[in-house]
Amino acid sequence: MTRSTPEPDPAFTNCPSREATGSEKWDRWPGGKILPLWVADMDFAAPQPVLAAIRQRVDHGVFGYTHAPPGFAPALVEHLQRLHGWNVDPDLVTSTPGVVNALAVSARLLTETNDEILTFTPVYPPFLTLPGLAGRRVVRVPLAQSTAAWTIDWDLLAARVSPATKLFWLCHPHTPTGTVFDRADLLALADFAQRQSLTVVSDEIWSDLLLDGQQHIPFASLDHPAARRAITLVSPSKTWNLAGLGCAAAIVPDHKLCQNWRAAGGGLVPMINPLGYAAAEAAWQHGDDWRRRLIVLLCHHRDLVLAAVARVPGLTCIAPQATYLLWIDCRGTGCADPQAACEAAGLGPSDGRDFGAPGFIRLNTACPTAQLEEALRRLACAFSTP
Repeated sequence: MTRSTPEPDPAFTNCPSREATGSEKWDRWPGGKILPLWVADMDFAAPQPVLAAIRQRVDHGVFGYTHAPPGFAPALVEHLQRLHGWNVDPDLVTSTPGVVNALAVSARLLTETNDEILTFTPVYPPFLTLPGLAGRRVVRVPLAQSTAAWTIDWDLLAARVSPATKLFWLCHPHTPTGTVFDRADLLALADFAQRQSLTVVSDEIWSDLLLDGQQHIPFASLDHPAARRAITLVSPSKTWNLAGLGCAAAIVPDHKLCQNWRAAGGGLVPMINPLGYAAAEAAWQHGDDWRRRLIVLLCHHRDLVLAAVARVPGLTCIAPQATYLLWIDCRGTGCADPQAACEAAGLGPSDGRDFGAPGFIRLNTACPTAQLEEALRRLACAFSTP
């Protein structure tokens, strides 16, 4: 389907330089010769209501030890109800420095040494590395790839579970593929979890960035016993570009688990800083107009990438239903190291090997359109025939 090009939006065209700001994204390849489109943060400034809330908190002038302020959980609860139709008890919301930290805590809280944690692959790298760091084992269940979609291989999923399997880490919407699991898939996963006595931990950090009118169904909102014991992880960080402020939330299914959450971190889970709380509250309460405008741009950028990929022999990409990330299959080009080829052409994507999928790259489109167009020119050069 051909879409009209959106009108330029100053919020997404006039981006501040990130030079000398300690940017992980831009400092990876010093010298400016490689355009970084890898780690999942945006080059866009946060919305004005968020910046205003941070300035107001700074003006207070005291930054002592801070627990969740009274507006934090209610702001999240109202956001989830308004956007996803999910009613959450605010007493079951606990703050956490980030989703990665929360995954690590869930492993320690709900499993024992050498227990297994199932997850679909390819997947965000911490899903693959955190279990081992906690003395647990990760069990990979590859998604099935067709020409049009990434889907669950139910037979393989059943074959991979064992008596040692205790958790299922669900990335929903899924990254890097951008897949949005529908109600039928979620209910089937819930049935599977119930049969196998698994607890589902659902990372829903991308749930506010769905494309083309897709609808997100929180796993824990299902009317199902497995959903009622699931843990949900959310954060404003991806949607409003707040990752550096380190503020997320876990929605834990009962009060005892909620009370034990921080203790399960073994003293390694810090308190959230007050600016993170201020930004999160403001984003959930006042950031929706900005979010909707962003999605218009991300749909346009997704289409630009798909068109560019289609012009390069051997490259393929299944259109994502969510996120600002494009998961590109380079195996058909015959290139032995797509990441190296891209870097040689001045483009810095994420390497598919980090996601458990050699031969793929992940491209971050959350940047000004002109920058993305230059990146796509370099992508074509990376795989051009000498």
